[in-house]
Amino acid sequence: MAVERTFVMIKPDGVQRGLIGEIIQRIERRGIKLVAMKFMNATDAILEAHYAEHIGKPFFAGLVEYIKSGPVVAMVWEGDNVIETIRTTMGKTKAHEAAPGTIRGDLALHISRNLVHGSDGAEAAAREIAIWFSEAEQISFTRNTDGWIHE
Repeated sequence: MAVERTFVMIKPDGVQRGLIGEIIQRIERRGIKLVAMKFMNATDAILEAHYAEHIGKPFFAGLVEYIKSGPVVAMVWEGDNVIETIRTTMGKTKAHEAAPGTIRGDLALHISRNLVHGSDGAEAAAREIAIWFSEAEQISFTRNTDGWIHE
C-alpha cells in the first residue's frame, strides 16, 4: 500500500474547548505519523484558497469568519490509506450523525461546530497541504515503531 499524506485542521471550537491533545491522540493511536503542525490564526488569503470552491455561496462569509474567530491547528499526517483512515476517525461531517467512538460522534453536536477538517481525497489533500505548508515545513522521518504498525 502506498503511503499518502493528508491535511487536518483542528478548528477554533476544538481549540477553544481544549481538545487539541485528545484529537491528536486519537489520530496518533491509529498509527498515523504527524509530519507537520502549526498553531496559527488563519488569514483571508489562506482561507480563500482553502475554501475556493465555496466562494460566492451563501455560507462562505460565515465560514471564513468562523475559522478566523480563533486560532487553529493545521497539520499534515502521513500513513497507509491515511485519508480514509482519518476521515473514519473524525466521523461524519454532520456531527449529530457521527458514530460513537469517532471524534465528532463523541465530542461534537453541530455541523458548524464539528471540531475538525480533513481532506476528502488525494487531490484535495495535495492542494490543501500546499496552501498551509511549504515542502520545507514537512518532515520526513522513520519512527522506530513503524515496523510494528505497517506490514
